[in-house]
Amino acid sequence: MSKLNFETLLEAGVHFGHLKRKWNPAMAPYIFEEKKGIHIIDLNKTIVHLEQACAAMKQIAKSGKKVLFVATKKQAKEIVSERVSKVNMPFVTERWTGGMLTNFQTTRKSIRKMATIDKMKSDGSWETLNKREKLFKTRQREKLEKTFGSIADMTRQPAAIFIVDILKEHIALAEARRLNIPTFAMVDTNSNPKLVDFPIPANDDATKSISLILDQICNAIQEGLEDRKNLKEKDKEDSSKEVAVEATPAVEETPEAPAAEEKAAE
Repeated sequence: MSKLNFETLLEAGVHFGHLKRKWNPAMAPYIFEEKKGIHIIDLNKTIVHLEQACAAMKQIAKSGKKVLFVATKKQAKEIVSERVSKVNMPFVTERWTGGMLTNFQTTRKSIRKMATIDKMKSDGSWETLNKREKLFKTRQREKLEKTFGSIADMTRQPAAIFIVDILKEHIALAEARRLNIPTFAMVDTNSNPKLVDFPIPANDDATKSISLILDQICNAIQEGLEDRKNLKEKDKEDSSKEVAVEATPAVEETPEAPAAEEKAAE
C-alpha cells in the first residue's frame, strides 16, 4: 500500500473541519489550529491513524472475514458502493435498518425472501401466480434489493464495520459497539473519536477527502485478499509436493550374487 503524503491530503481538503462552535471537545488532540472560525485537522495525526486502520483492515481481509461499510450520506454513497464492490465487501448506502446487526436473524430472513422470489422465477412457479401477486412480489423484491441487496452475501455478522460520519450513522455505530464489533470511521471535528476503535481524523463531508481515505482502506483490503490467495496457493503446492514424495516408490538395493562373493574371496 502506497503511503499518503501530507501534500496529497492537503489537496483533497482532508484537513478542513467544522466551525469552531460545532466542535466536539474530544477531538482536541486531532486539531492543529483554528483558522477563520474553522478548525483545521492535524494531518500528521491523520496519516498515523490511517496507517493503523489500513494495517488492521489488511489483517481482517487476510483472515477471510468481512468488513461492512456504512455511508448513507449523499456525498459518500456512490464513492463507497463503487470502491467497496471492487473488493467484494458488503455495504449499506441507502438506509440503515434498525436491528440490521443486533437482530441479524431477521436481516437474514429478508435476504432469504429475495432468494425465494428469484427461485420462483427460475423453477416455473412464478407463472402460476396471478397478475396482482406477481406485481406484489416484484415490488417486494425491489424494496428488499434496495435495502439488503448489497449485503446479500453477508452470511454472518461482520468482523468489523467502517463508517463515514458517525453522527449520521449513529444507530449503526451503537449496534456495532453493543455487539463488540471493531469499528473504523472517518471522524470530523464535530464527532467523538472515543466512540470508535480506529478513528481516522478527516473531513467526512468533501467527496475528495472521502474518496482518498476509502481508496487507502480498500487498497489495504485488496492486499490482504491477495496475501490470502497467495498463502492458499503456496499451501496447495506444498501439499502436492508432499503427496508426490509419498507416492514415489523406494529404490531397493540389488543384493550381490553369491557367486561374485566367492570369486572375490579366491
